[in-house]
Amino acid sequence: MRGVRPGEQQVIVDRVACTAHGVCAVVSNGAVELDEFGYPVQSRITLTRAEAHPLVQQCPARALILARHQ
Repeated sequence: MRGVRPGEQQVIVDRVACTAHGVCAVVSNGAVELDEFGYPVQSRITLTRAEAHPLVQQCPARALILARHQ
């Protein structure tokens, strides 16, 4: 996995909290891939900060978390 570049943000998927609404796939314009049951395939998604924040905010299950920069 590549590092996060300036202007990017990683979003972590909390697989336990996820309830397979599929909103993340719609809001991310396809950056989040869903399995046949509607759960995200990836455990981490790298997006621009402008894309990451709305994605996290619109998750109805609050299963997406912005990763802290180290």
